[in-house]
This record gives sequence, C-alpha cells and structure tokens, in this order.
Amino acid sequence: MIDPTYSVVAETPSVEDYLRLRAVCGLSPFSREAAEIGLPRSVFAVQVVHEGSTIGMGRVIGDGGCFFQVTDIAVDPAHQGRGLGRAIMTALMQHVNEKLPASAYVSLIADVPANRLYEQFGFVETAPKSLGMAYRVKPSS
Repeated sequence: MIDPTYSVVAETPSVEDYLRLRAVCGLSPFSREAAEIGLPRSVFAVQVVHEGSTIGMGRVIGDGGCFFQVTDIAVDPAHQGRGLGRAIMTALMQHVNEKLPASAYVSLIADVPANRLYEQFGFVETAPKSLGMAYRVKPSS
C-alpha cells in the first residue's frame, strides 16, 4: 500500500514527463522525436502522480499479440523508497495478466538491483539458455 498522496494512473506520460523522468533516473536518453513517435504506441502505461506532478512511470510495449516488453520503469529519486516501483509493476502486471493472450511472451531488461523487484512478479533470468542483447542505431558519443 502506497501513501495516499500518490496515485497510480493508467495513462501514458507526456513527452515532457517521459524525457524528464528518464533523465533524472539516469536512464538512457531519447530524442523528443523518438518519444513523440513511441509513446502513443504503448500497449499500456501508468504514471505515478504526486501533488499534480508525474513522478513515476512504466510501460508495456509490444506487437499486441505475441511479444511484449516491460520498460521505462522509473521513479524520481526524490520519491524512491516508498514502494512506488512495486506499485507501477503491480499495475502493469495486472494488465499483462488480465488483457494479454495467455501465450504472450513478456520480457524485460533488468538493471541490477532492480532485478530483485521483477523477480517478485515472476520474471526469471533466461541465461544461460538465452541472453539479452541490444543494438543502438546511432550510439551516443
């Protein structure tokens, strides 16, 4: 149970809130253009709102049937340690379990130590059978 001054809202964050949260949480940056294209294509998204400001977010992205990824889990550092990451994951996983096809493959890339949070929701490491890999179209300099 989170503090009642926080609310989890099933809504995609604005481009501004998305870019700001990624920056303050130390996540890799994206251009405004990329965020404007990607955010409306979210399968499902939530925001954590506190006193009228978005201070947390999380999204499920995917093809709508077979493959999905949990991504963009972020809580402003000034609000961390209050169970908000767990609240975001609870909302996302409720959607996953209630709305996605039973055969859907849901994955994520976990930063350590956040992997411990994801394990609580049933995510397991795939190594050594498979390893997460990434490719950047134009690596940051």
